[in-house]
Amino acid sequence: MIETGRLQGKRAIVTGAASGIGQAAAVRFAQEGAAVVCVDLDADGLSQTVEQIARAGGAGQAVRADVADETAIASIVNDCLQQHGGLEVMFANAGIGGPLRSILDTSVSELKAVLEVNLIGPFIAIQQSARVMRKAGGGSIIATASVAGLRSGAGPSAYSASKAGVISLVQTAANQLAGTGVRVNALCPGLVETGITRPLFQAARAAGKESRIGQLNPTKRAGRPQEIAAAALFLASDESSYINGQALAVDGGLSSTHPFVSGKLF
Repeated sequence: MIETGRLQGKRAIVTGAASGIGQAAAVRFAQEGAAVVCVDLDADGLSQTVEQIARAGGAGQAVRADVADETAIASIVNDCLQQHGGLEVMFANAGIGGPLRSILDTSVSELKAVLEVNLIGPFIAIQQSARVMRKAGGGSIIATASVAGLRSGAGPSAYSASKAGVISLVQTAANQLAGTGVRVNALCPGLVETGITRPLFQAARAAGKESRIGQLNPTKRAGRPQEIAAAALFLASDESSYINGQALAVDGGLSSTHPFVSGKLF
């Protein structure tokens, strides 16, 4: 059973909770005592997440919804208030990868599709949760950005632009919510095996190059969803009470420099 944890008594919403980072975070939040509302379009994945939470002795609820649907997210926030009595943590994590092509070969419609989920989704999540957190006197909002949003070289054009937008959105929201007790931060994962990146990992394994995955960061490996979830837990908890408006890189050190091939300066 759950002992007193770092999120004991808190209520949390996690989007993109059916797999990867979102699933790991939802389970970890529940293990630390939070009642977790798990949001995603993947019903089967949501069921697996809630089952994992239940096996850990936590409380989880599955809600199938599109994160870019303002009405749906507003309803989820309201239902969390009605059913669980409050909302202290919003983790706007849902995202898509988009086309792995240059800006010259990416269509406007493809860009719009990426922005709809990766940027408009977090905008709605921040807006809807901040309204209720402000009235309650505080809370923690976390959005998943990426090292690709920090500088060029870590992702394709549409994806990178959307994640840079998330970082700016978090900074702007944190300042507009000054003095309310509501903190807004972004996580910037490096290379982590999730639904978005799995094809890259599978291709490397098929080519016998698995040992080269993550070779561009000082830690010399890819990250695990659980490691990003641990960072999300920190930002969700009161332990990060003086961290606000930040983009926290959890990337094995990749963003400490520009990507390069070890041993080859140029």
